[in-house]
Amino acid sequence: MSAGMPSHDNLMALKDTKIPVRDLLALFGARRRDDQSVLAISQALKDVGLSTVPSFATCGHGSSVHVVALETVAAVDEGGDEEPEEESAPGLLPQHPLRIGDIAAARAGIESLPPTAQLSEATHLMRTKDYSQLPVIDGTTTLCGAVTWGSVARMYEKAGVARVLANALVDDVPVAEEHQNFFAVLPLVSEKGYVLVRRNDGRFSGIVTSADITERFDATARPFFIVGEIEFLLRKCLGAAIDPEAIKAVQPKKAERQTGKISDLMFGDYVTLLDGQQTKDALRAKADQNWQALGWTMVNRVQFVYQLDQVRKIRNKIAHFAPEPLEQRFLDELGQFVRIMRQLV
Repeated sequence: MSAGMPSHDNLMALKDTKIPVRDLLALFGARRRDDQSVLAISQALKDVGLSTVPSFATCGHGSSVHVVALETVAAVDEGGDEEPEEESAPGLLPQHPLRIGDIAAARAGIESLPPTAQLSEATHLMRTKDYSQLPVIDGTTTLCGAVTWGSVARMYEKAGVARVLANALVDDVPVAEEHQNFFAVLPLVSEKGYVLVRRNDGRFSGIVTSADITERFDATARPFFIVGEIEFLLRKCLGAAIDPEAIKAVQPKKAERQTGKISDLMFGDYVTLLDGQQTKDALRAKADQNWQALGWTMVNRVQFVYQLDQVRKIRNKIAHFAPEPLEQRFLDELGQFVRIMRQLV
């Protein structure tokens, strides 16, 4: 990085403007983002009370950033993006975007070698730890390339090429920023088999492989399908046995909302239809009639309603699409209830 630094006035002139990342780097005499340039530019901006949105350190090199006051960034960070805990409408899709940084492997740390390492160090590490690829990183943020078994094989195929680490590197290493949308990164993982994940401070935090994607899809999709089957079986049983007027009783009082159709109910409504311990006398009396209409004489009503309410809570968790996969205990509860429903249909 060049010793030349823009003046205080030059930096303040950038406030509330949009500037390409390349131009921002050039202003500081830098051509690329490495440890030195990122730290120097961040500190210079901070000294005059400025920052960028998104972070110039992690957005695409060809992107542009807004130069804003530091307090603006702080206000955004403190605002958060929490969603209220309420039951989602029937059929509602997940409400939180899944980011590549939400995958556990993206935060699990990354093993790498410096560019000064021996080729034998790389192959030994890949063999003993069963790695398919190994990144080569100078410092903490400067990516030099990666070693793969394919790149090693291609090096040995070339005559007269020195058997050193630099000659076994691939330079088109796939990199994703931790805030990038999970699904937008999928084609890259599919093509390359992996992607390195970089944090907002420029450091690499993990590596996500095709196997990690498969595991996450299984952990995410399975509860959706189980809850979907439970709701299908519930509607089949309740819709066949319970009178439309009883269904209207648990729907909102507005005429257009009281359809009497089981397909218009949410999980909380299913609970109200059957709960014999609810506080409202009229609904409790109707729930007794509804349970009798089902004819489930071999089913413990209290336990069934309790489990149904647990399913409702779990459904709300997955409908809000939390970054972390559903805990195993919740998966077990879903599995137990769907088995009960299969026996009742």
